[in-house]
Amino acid sequence: MRFDSAKWLCSAGLWLALLVPASAQNPLQQAGAIPLPDVSGRIDHLSVDLAGKRLFMAALGNNTVEVFDLSANKRLTTLRGFQEPQGLVYPPEFNRLYVANGGDGALTILDAKSFQVAAKVSFDDDADNVRYDLAQKQLYVGYGKGALGIFGVAAGKRIGDVKLDGHPESFQLEKSGPRIWVNVPSAGHVAVIDRRKRVVEARWPITQAAACYPMALDEVNRRLFLGCRKPAKILVLDTASGKVVAEFACVGDTDDLFYDARRKRLYVSGGEGSVSVFEQRDPDHYQPLAKVPGAPGARTSLYVPELDRLYLAVPKRPNQSSELRIYQAQ
Repeated sequence: MRFDSAKWLCSAGLWLALLVPASAQNPLQQAGAIPLPDVSGRIDHLSVDLAGKRLFMAALGNNTVEVFDLSANKRLTTLRGFQEPQGLVYPPEFNRLYVANGGDGALTILDAKSFQVAAKVSFDDDADNVRYDLAQKQLYVGYGKGALGIFGVAAGKRIGDVKLDGHPESFQLEKSGPRIWVNVPSAGHVAVIDRRKRVVEARWPITQAAACYPMALDEVNRRLFLGCRKPAKILVLDTASGKVVAEFACVGDTDDLFYDARRKRLYVSGGEGSVSVFEQRDPDHYQPLAKVPGAPGARTSLYVPELDRLYLAVPKRPNQSSELRIYQAQ
């Protein structure tokens, strides 16, 4: 009987494919897209209303906030009247949508049912990322040349500031303690804030890369993930010491980064045109899992663990239509 090497290699490849879990082959599978033909310019961050099955997108270059129905996978409405909307957050217990505007520094507060403007709070200029402290019912707004502004959601007023050494980009709030980790790329460090005292208690220098913007947190394993552009890499920091315990290359021009605690993965979206997916072998070791096709300029996204979905904001380009792309985690 003649040995057919080509057939043997083909069969071996098929058997190998069967032995490798489907999630490892395709950890993110595109499940749809919602077209946005009238949205142009840069798109910034996203937030979700799980109970209402809605998603909110800050279309910075379009000066609008886009609202989506996640059940029907369609756009519900377009909200206008913003000046470079950047960060936004929806605290469900107050049924309010908070939108930070880079153009005028205002935090616009909307009734999340009628979408009427309930109030505006000034944060000087360049109001950017927004995070919500559920336990304290406080909102943190990164703004200006260096500060986190604190807004009391229940009180309905601005209640304080924490000064920083430069404009804050992404920041993460600890749930089991009082710390906030703030990425301050212009100062070349991560600032560690005690939010009870409202002071910076430490500054961790970042020397391995520059132009670091997105951030994610694995609180259980005490790891902080920092997405950098120069060069394009992820830095993994020990949250107890600030020491960099791992670093590895990722997609270029990243602006969002998420940790999937259930699957032990990192999702990194970048304007270079893909989503990098990494597997966490243990807190100090990570390996590439996939490079999922995205789109040029699509650097902002939102991973919703309750839905096992990643939503990717695709901007309009000469040969590319704007859309909200949906990926299902496998």
